[in-house]
Amino acid sequence: MLAGLITGERSLQLQEFPDPVPAEGGVVVDVAFCGICGTDVGAYATGRPYRPALCGHEWTGTVSAVGRGVAAVSEGDRVVVSVPHPCGECAECLAGHGDHCRSVVDFIHGRDPSAPPHGGFAPRIAVPEQRVLAAHPGLDFETLAQVEPVTICLHAVARSGVHEGDTVAVLGAGPVGLTALQCAGAAGAGDLVVVEPDDARRMLAGRLAQRCGQAGIAVDPDAASEVIADRTGGIGADVVIDCVGGSAALAQAVALCRRGGTVCMVGLATGPATIEPAEWLRREVTVTSAIGYRRDEFTQAMDLLAEGALD
Repeated sequence: MLAGLITGERSLQLQEFPDPVPAEGGVVVDVAFCGICGTDVGAYATGRPYRPALCGHEWTGTVSAVGRGVAAVSEGDRVVVSVPHPCGECAECLAGHGDHCRSVVDFIHGRDPSAPPHGGFAPRIAVPEQRVLAAHPGLDFETLAQVEPVTICLHAVARSGVHEGDTVAVLGAGPVGLTALQCAGAAGAGDLVVVEPDDARRMLAGRLAQRCGQAGIAVDPDAASEVIADRTGGIGADVVIDCVGGSAALAQAVALCRRGGTVCMVGLATGPATIEPAEWLRREVTVTSAIGYRRDEFTQAMDLLAEGALD
């Protein structure tokens, strides 16, 4: 069986692997669709070290074999990739921080002992039972392949603390930004402002913002400060979700945020960023970040997709 691995700068190799068999407590999934994540593209473009299990981590498919002791899924079940529940045994769990369970984080980053030798750029993959979740019956495979990135955005909006009626600004209208703005709308945002320099992406973001049932708008970065000031009576956005990453975006996120508001970093910045601590202090902003997700958020994401709340 051939599986695709990102092995260096602009290097994607199809390597031979044995046909997978389920371990005890594990399953084999026939991959139907696998999304290409921005981190896949970034690793391919830069050649930075990239764990094999991450080479295609937005997959969905059908269980074709189960190992001894598997109880939650059966052969023929459709599943999406997921993460386990908190282990309850690591230092974080024992301290009451199950949302940041060390075992779950290791699963997310493909460095747990049971991580497969390749990701979903393959016809089949063998994984532990806890790495899959039964698919929503109302979703087709193409939609199910997008559950993982939707869950990323759902988690980010939860971490940002969006409340009913909040003004939310989203920086960046790539796939993550476009999904985050819809998740913010589903969380009750009262106004949505998307900041995006690309004309085509900005037009799409504007349509999606209005589709959320809010008075949404998408603007060029140069107009963002004036537009948000006008829409908030001069105080700024309650929440700013940075789906770009890097110094310039982070600085703009803080500048667009009201005093006492929240900036949530979602976009991956691989290099150092210069910040203005005095500006953060003066504004008393809460700066948080989001990477990964919880198992229950995969179910929430599928429910939102099935309800038509997300496009």
